[in-house]
Amino acid sequence: MYEWADEMNCAVTVCDTQGIILYMNEKACRTFAGHGNLIGRNLFDCHSPKSQEKIRELLETGGVNAYTIEKKGGRKMIYQTAWKREGVVCGLVEISMEIPGEMPHYIRE
Repeated sequence: MYEWADEMNCAVTVCDTQGIILYMNEKACRTFAGHGNLIGRNLFDCHSPKSQEKIRELLETGGVNAYTIEKKGGRKMIYQTAWKREGVVCGLVEISMEIPGEMPHYIRE
């Protein structure tokens, strides 16, 4: 089901509506290797109350949360969005990708 994401050069994590991690691609598994195998575990256990609130909001609204972070000298863009089946929210997908310090921005019309 997620073969397309297995070897992507960004971390992909998928959970269900209860926060149970259903899938992590190879890069996500490497990123969190120090925490052991997280598939089947609840992602709420790994997040602060503020982050848990945001996750619940996304699950309720089917919304999107996008932001950048800097960690260990590297920058990443985090994109979190609901995944749906026949219009019903089934969980969340998080894509985390490394980005350069400066990026071109294009306006297309």
